[in-house]
Amino acid sequence: MIKPREVLIVLPAFNEGKNIGILLDHIHEVLEIDNPTRYRIFVVDDGSKDDTFEVISTRAKIMPISIIRHEVNQGLGTTIRDGLYEAVNYSGPKDIIVTMDADATHNPGLILRLTRMITEGYDVVIASRFQPGARVIGLVWHRRLLSFMASTVFRIMYPIKGVKDYTCGYRAMRADVLKKAITDYGHKFVDQDGFQSIVDILLKLRSRKLMFGETPFILRYDQKKGESKMNIGRTIRKTLMLLVKRKFISIRS
Repeated sequence: MIKPREVLIVLPAFNEGKNIGILLDHIHEVLEIDNPTRYRIFVVDDGSKDDTFEVISTRAKIMPISIIRHEVNQGLGTTIRDGLYEAVNYSGPKDIIVTMDADATHNPGLILRLTRMITEGYDVVIASRFQPGARVIGLVWHRRLLSFMASTVFRIMYPIKGVKDYTCGYRAMRADVLKKAITDYGHKFVDQDGFQSIVDILLKLRSRKLMFGETPFILRYDQKKGESKMNIGRTIRKTLMLLVKRKFISIRS
């Protein structure tokens, strides 16, 4: 018997007690009430010191949620890795894996469009800030400028047909494609420790013969409660180091 398609959502979370409950409720509304969809959420609590775990545990009583918990904070790279690997191990060949931020800035309503594009033939679909119709609300100007500059640099150095937004973590991927990549790369598939891990996953998928696509989305940074966890200086430095490494050293090194 063929397993029905399921949408598997990976949420890396660190001190998101003020946001993740709102996000989970919205996912419940979109995928259970408005558009009934088979889905499961894999939340990785990366050593949160607030009530993130309690909020997730409460929602897990009424929603299909699997919780992976780090006793101490290990960073975004390890967190997204553990969530992806858990989802891949659970997945069937027709499933779709979606990654998104847990801070309520990514609207779950877009999940339906991302997954529809996968069923239409794409292997990887990115929620893009650089497609017509996209909007960014509530993000300071220098962060927007950095995102634009990063997009320009990556498109020149690592062109991917159909891709403009290399740094957005809101993506949908065919589970079988991701499983094959993880099998081929092993523990090196996610081997970056910070926000640059999001870029590196895309660069590794770039080396494979895949169909990439994008859809515009509205980034609602004005809805996020609490401070950003991104250290801009460190992120720029490590991303530049990654650029050099991937340009001059084999991506499998």
